[in-house]
Amino acid sequence: MLDVTVVNVALPDIRASLGAGPSALQWIVDGYSTVFAALLLFGGGAADRFGHRRVFLTGLILFSGASVFCGLAGSAVLLIVGRLGQGAGAALLVPASLALLQATFPDRATRARAIAVWGAVASVAFGAGPAVGGILVAGSDWRAVFWLNLPLGGLAVLLTLRHLPSSAVRPRTRKADPVSQVLAVVGLVAVTGALNEAGTRGWTSPLVLSALAVGAVALVSFVLTARALEARMGGRRAPLLRPSMFRSRSFTSATVIGMLISLGYYGMLFLATLYFQQERHLNVLETGLALLPSVCMGLIAAPLFHRVAPRTGPYVPMAAGLVLGAAGFAGWMFTGPATPYPVLLFALIATGMGQTMTALAATAAVVETAAASDAGVATAVFNVARQVGSTMGVALFGTFTATAHHFNSGLRLSAGIAAAAFTLGALLALRVRSAAPALTGPTS
Repeated sequence: MLDVTVVNVALPDIRASLGAGPSALQWIVDGYSTVFAALLLFGGGAADRFGHRRVFLTGLILFSGASVFCGLAGSAVLLIVGRLGQGAGAALLVPASLALLQATFPDRATRARAIAVWGAVASVAFGAGPAVGGILVAGSDWRAVFWLNLPLGGLAVLLTLRHLPSSAVRPRTRKADPVSQVLAVVGLVAVTGALNEAGTRGWTSPLVLSALAVGAVALVSFVLTARALEARMGGRRAPLLRPSMFRSRSFTSATVIGMLISLGYYGMLFLATLYFQQERHLNVLETGLALLPSVCMGLIAAPLFHRVAPRTGPYVPMAAGLVLGAAGFAGWMFTGPATPYPVLLFALIATGMGQTMTALAATAAVVETAAASDAGVATAVFNVARQVGSTMGVALFGTFTATAHHFNSGLRLSAGIAAAAFTLGALLALRVRSAAPALTGPTS
């Protein structure tokens, strides 16, 4: 999570040091998230097949090694390659980490506490990225942004070896279908890549339209292949993702809600960054500090979720977080260039608290409803939805502000869409809560 935001503030130094052009700089940022989203399903399936701890360690080592490669890169091309490697390592790490939480904490109350800590760490790391990046670049140079990952990765490997028991590899009579894996990777790379390019090239760009078409064909083919393989349960090949998982209303709703909150929150976070820099003329560090009340709400949301979720189940805090977030985005709809910062605090705090609370609750819902054999894939699907939603929000809202007569017109339109996305998510959460009251009782 730190690497999602820490690199942004180092871009000017990277451009000066490596002579990177605009396209290279974009892929230094977006290449990480593109590969991360594309390989999440593969990472989740690998974790379920080969053992969550083993894949988690592999992801740690790959991520740390790719960070060293980035730190040594002598050209923009090599730095992009390193960032792609970091994205691959992250795709192994994230679903395996959540599957490990499910296996390590079978009791719902204890698992809710663990997920709350997991979410708080991710939220703080994400929020600290701009400030940490600014300090590292000011004290050394842009390479320090990547060298930071080496001691952290090494410590994580040691802690994993010491404290996480080795999980046995589950015997499987059927091999994973390679066609499904290729289709998933091609489809997700094409879709996320197109969304990344849409923000700069425009939605009518031939490259963007072609990539979206390729992605749509590949993903539809992936679904059809998976359905056919699941129908032939006695066959030699197993689908990467079982479509029957989506028959669970809880799993499907949590996944859709994950996409909606990422579209609204991260799309608006992108615009809030531009707002403080372009409309309020703050520098990078001042912008990072101005956004802290929003991005660090995990420090409050996580303990609150830990107290509430074991008694109510995930859907009550999920709905509450979505309503709060929608109210916060409504506040952005009345913002102008001269709006006093204290007035913006409500919108910043409400959206940050609402997004984090909802993300924790939706993660808990996915982990709860997933079978142990599908934990890695289930959490991977959830994180793919969140990553695609985030990329879509940034591209869509960026287009609104670029084509509007004034930046604030696009900002207000985007805030209205974000509020609508959170409101729709709240209705979904309440619907699942009323339809499945048994999910709110204690489980083991």
